[in-house]
Amino acid sequence: MARFMIPDLPERPRVVLDACVLYPTVMREVLLAVARVGLFAPLWSARLLEEWARAAARRGPLEEAQARGEIAATRAAFPQAEAPPAQGTEGRLWLPDPGDIHVLATAVAVSADGIVTLNARDFPRGTLAEEGLARWDPDAFVMALWLRAPDAVAQAVEAVRAEAERLDAAPAEVRALLKKARLPRLARALAG
Repeated sequence: MARFMIPDLPERPRVVLDACVLYPTVMREVLLAVARVGLFAPLWSARLLEEWARAAARRGPLEEAQARGEIAATRAAFPQAEAPPAQGTEGRLWLPDPGDIHVLATAVAVSADGIVTLNARDFPRGTLAEEGLARWDPDAFVMALWLRAPDAVAQAVEAVRAEAERLDAAPAEVRALLKKARLPRLARALAG
């Protein structure tokens, strides 16, 4: 089992959010809530947003329609976040999965500090470091922000919890919600 490390983040990092952290919903909502309070600048490309919509479409047309609505709302909430990869950049880059090169190209094009992804295998730290980028797991990333600004992160998570409770018309407990969203260390920190 890999040892959990809290990353050392730059002040208000510029971060490309991979499609695997934009969908599922709760993980995305936690990340974007933390971005809304100004702790980091989220970044993505139109292709990453389309990957989110296609992932939702695998669950059916209603899921896809909902995702496209959420994508429109996300674009409106973060109008400066979307940028295309620089022309010609993808051709000079390499990753184990060629289908992920567009994520790296986007990060390079926007001068990001790093990429938040669950896909560690396809984003080797050494390869990213050659481009001046870091790779962060979403749980470690948000934990690092929580250590820097615990009240702001707690308030952002509480807003997500309250919205989940409202939408489900049932009580939502923070720890269970975050564990389900694959943010277990943040769940423990906020419950402690």
